[in-house]
Amino acid sequence: MSMDSTPTILKKILARKAEEIAERSARVSVSELEQRFDDQPAPRGFAKTMTERVLRGESAVIAEVKKASPSKGVLREHFDPAEIARSYEKGGATCLSVLTDRDFFQGHEDYLIAARNACSLPVIRKDFLVDSYQVTEARAIGADCILLIVAALQPTQLKALHDQALELGMDVLVEVHNAEEMRQALALSTPLIGINNRDLHTFNLTLDTTLTLKDMVDDGRTLITESGILEPADVQLMKSEGIHGFLVGEAFMRADDPGARLNELFGAN
Repeated sequence: MSMDSTPTILKKILARKAEEIAERSARVSVSELEQRFDDQPAPRGFAKTMTERVLRGESAVIAEVKKASPSKGVLREHFDPAEIARSYEKGGATCLSVLTDRDFFQGHEDYLIAARNACSLPVIRKDFLVDSYQVTEARAIGADCILLIVAALQPTQLKALHDQALELGMDVLVEVHNAEEMRQALALSTPLIGINNRDLHTFNLTLDTTLTLKDMVDDGRTLITESGILEPADVQLMKSEGIHGFLVGEAFMRADDPGARLNELFGAN
C-alpha cells in the first residue's frame, strides 16, 4: 500500500515508527540484539496453542495487556503487566498480547517481558512492525509471536518479515481488514489469520467485518476475530458462525479483575 493511500491514523503511526526505528537502531545495533537471543527461553508455541484449543471447539482467547489506545485514551490507570498476566492465566486465557508501542498505546517492551515472566502463556508482541530490526527486537525481548498488519506493509515487506520471524522461531499473526488484504495474508504459510473489526480509516468498529471475510479463510488456518468483542452476545455470535479464536483487550482492561471478566465472557463457552 502506498503512503498516499494509507489511512490517516495509520499514516501518522507509521511515520512515527520510521523515526522510532532510526532512533532505536542508533542506540542498539542488530548484532547487539542478536546477542540477547541466547538469554531468551525457547518460544512457547503460540500458533500451536491457539490451534489446538480451536480444534477442540473451545474458545481460544488472546487476552491483551494494553494501557491505552488512540481512540479511547487511557483504559486502565492501575497498570501492572505481571499482575494482569497472572489474572488472565487464572481466568483461562490461551495466550497473551502485549502492546509495546509507546507513542500511541503507552506500551513498552518491558511490559511484554514482565507479563511473560509472570505466567506460562505464549505472548505476542503487538506493535506496528514494518522493519526487520523490530522483528529481531521482538525475539530479543522474548516474544513468542509477532503481529504483522497487512495495511501497514507492502507485499514484499510482509513476506520478508513473516519469513524472518519464522526463521527466528516465532509465530506470526497476520491481520487483515478487507478482502484484498485477506488474499495477501493467505499467500503466506502462517496458520494464524486475524480479522480486525476496527476500520483504520475511522477507528470505528463493526463485527460485520469478520462475518464478511470469514469464508475466505481456508481449511487448516486458525481464524481470530479482533476488536469489538465486548459482551456475551458478541462471543455467541462468533461461535455460532464457527469462529473460536478471539483477541480481546478493552473489555478486560476496563474491568477491576481482567481475568475474572475473561471468565465471565468465555468461561461457559
